[in-house]
Amino acid sequence: MRQAGRYLKPYREIRAKHSILEICKRPDLASEVTLQPVEILDVDAAIIFADLLLPVEPMGLKLEFRAGEGPHIDNPVRTSNDVDSLSISNTDELGYVGESIQLVTRALAGKVPVIGFTGAPFTLASYMIEGGPSKNFLNTKRLMYTDETLWRRLMGKIVDVLGPFAIMQVASGARAIQVFDSWVGALSPDDYVRYVAPYSRALIERVRSTGVPVIHFGTGASGFFRELHAAGGDVMGVDWRVNIDQAWMDISYRSAVQGNLDPAALFAPLPELKAKIHELLKRTGTRPGHIFNLGHGILPETPVENVKAAVQIVREFRP
Repeated sequence: MRQAGRYLKPYREIRAKHSILEICKRPDLASEVTLQPVEILDVDAAIIFADLLLPVEPMGLKLEFRAGEGPHIDNPVRTSNDVDSLSISNTDELGYVGESIQLVTRALAGKVPVIGFTGAPFTLASYMIEGGPSKNFLNTKRLMYTDETLWRRLMGKIVDVLGPFAIMQVASGARAIQVFDSWVGALSPDDYVRYVAPYSRALIERVRSTGVPVIHFGTGASGFFRELHAAGGDVMGVDWRVNIDQAWMDISYRSAVQGNLDPAALFAPLPELKAKIHELLKRTGTRPGHIFNLGHGILPETPVENVKAAVQIVREFRP
């Protein structure tokens, strides 16, 4: 998860000269950054370097990444007129992500597959409404609770953009699509089912119509993992806040699972890291369908040697 990033020196060298948006929009840079962790870590898949907020730009929103603050949207969506003005017809503007996938696919020549990704409708909506990250998502929930019709119009438009965006990635060579619901843990189980699940399901079904598997990942959703699974996914991403065997049992093993090492575990001394990885792998046992991964994105200060060690520990594990 978040394979490329500041923990890798070659990435930092590129990032020193280019903004995140510039790297995303230049296929030569995005593909170079995508290939770095495959070459350095020897992982089993390449995750395309992009940002889940890229689709807001062709919808008509002004996106920037502020130093020390992260993403910021200058014209957030708050009113009926704001929703009306959102475009769903300019998804071709995201073609640079497809070009990046094509470059990576050619460079890998079948060595490992490329995974594409998109944000989930709720996470995109919350960024669009809040204008950036939020602790309590008050503007998002206020709109959701006070004008459900407007909320549903917004979510429908978001699905109409994310669907073609994901399908374009598949057409460009992505062998799977991961749907990230980074902020879904801000919701109660009932609110998720009522306001969000129908749109996640609609997006996932559109992507699955291409024939590639969908990995569905929600952060902080262990309290409603069954409901998250009901919204769809050939593979369910599991964060570290629940034991992976419990999460898998909760969905009666009806999907594969991915996860769920705490990213902070990569800072532990190697004997402790090995013990944590072994415990995780023992929990899934010999049952097929577990993709070892972190329970969220790799942290910027992570020691690269520990990441390499984690890969080897998984490869050498025998149940």
